[in-house]
Amino acid sequence: MVASAWERNEMNERIASKLAATGSGTRLDPWFDRYADRALGMRQSETRSLFAVANRPEVVSLAGGMPNIEGLPLDFLAEMSAKLIRERGTQVLQYGGGQGEEELREMIVEIMRPEGIRAHPDDIVVTTGSQQALDLITQIFINPGDVIVAEAPSYVGALGVFRAYQANVVHVPLDKDGLIPEALEETLTKLENEGREVKFLYTVPNFHNPAGVSMSLERRPQIVEICKRHHVLILEDNPYGMLGFDDVTMTPLQTFNPDGVIYLGSFSKTFAPGYRVGWALASHAVIQRLVLANENAVLSPTKMGQLSISEYLRTYDWMAQIKSYRSMYRERRDAMTGALAKYLPQCSWNVPEGGFYTWVKVPDGIDAKAMLPRATTNLVAYVSGTAFYADGQGRDHMRLSFCYPTPERIKEGVRRLSTVLEAELDTVQMFGNPNRHTNSGVETPNSNLR
Repeated sequence: MVASAWERNEMNERIASKLAATGSGTRLDPWFDRYADRALGMRQSETRSLFAVANRPEVVSLAGGMPNIEGLPLDFLAEMSAKLIRERGTQVLQYGGGQGEEELREMIVEIMRPEGIRAHPDDIVVTTGSQQALDLITQIFINPGDVIVAEAPSYVGALGVFRAYQANVVHVPLDKDGLIPEALEETLTKLENEGREVKFLYTVPNFHNPAGVSMSLERRPQIVEICKRHHVLILEDNPYGMLGFDDVTMTPLQTFNPDGVIYLGSFSKTFAPGYRVGWALASHAVIQRLVLANENAVLSPTKMGQLSISEYLRTYDWMAQIKSYRSMYRERRDAMTGALAKYLPQCSWNVPEGGFYTWVKVPDGIDAKAMLPRATTNLVAYVSGTAFYADGQGRDHMRLSFCYPTPERIKEGVRRLSTVLEAELDTVQMFGNPNRHTNSGVETPNSNLR
């Protein structure tokens, strides 16, 4: 019963396969044979599948990547929103342009300036969160069967978009210093020799989701140079860049080759996800196509959300708010790594320097995906590493999120997880590994993430 949240997704896939075999619709779905091919490839991500279980109050969820927004100045935001509607209501509640409001784009330019990005508001398009930017970019670049190179592991939301547009994802491993340049060079050369054109490289260089690592400063120009030499566009996704615990700003890939990198940003992690406002920075030619795609999809991004964020940035000490977030997430990171050391010494993990996630390797013989239903039965949730690969890897890892639960809940969640893992180890010792599997695709040196 508890496991039904993700079991339902697998059941739907089995039903789809059976319906496909009939060649026509059935009473289960009379329109099945009318769907586009890409619709048949859609499936709910493992993280979303967990929500129904993980959101129950008795479950300690170390699964979701929800930012903790309890520290937001809600009274200030309430008054700000009321004032915005009173004074600018006919503007705020009206349609806007497909590129986004100029006053917000001008502020986004200033937000990126401390990173070293020198941009113009005309080279920014505002989107419904950076997730929509991912969708629009994939839409304008990818035909079915095209190749996208992505880190292994990689952000589950990006993999879902790539799958929906029927791209072939080829993974390149990362280690504790991020994407490995030599592995990228080898992969791009191999694909070229096979006659397979790579449309873009997708990377999360700062406080990676799910691996928690950051690309080293030494590797960043190397990665950009490799892609430039192979004529491969880079899609740089940076939702966590301002959430480094030591206040250090990491140099974006975009600064090394502005015309060869599309940079994605978001207010979801540094402000609040409910406003659903993100952006893409790209060359002018790419922006023109993104604006057209944006207009086709939504006519215009939320004007209320854009102008609310503009007002917040203009009238509130938003940088102090981000510093408060950094302190809070650092405390929760410390609670997570301390609990792992106390309760799960048989595992290995990295100590992230920012962001939301810790990437944990389970002992040999343990299947993190198979263990998940038993974990939720014991009232703790995580995300299996399999969610973050396009090719079946990841059963030996789990992503633990420390952003939302309190430090006390984090410690209790890890304690509960330890009892589940100990039972799994006892089973393996007694009966051998009942979940033996073979990973396909790129061999990833995840032990190097520690």
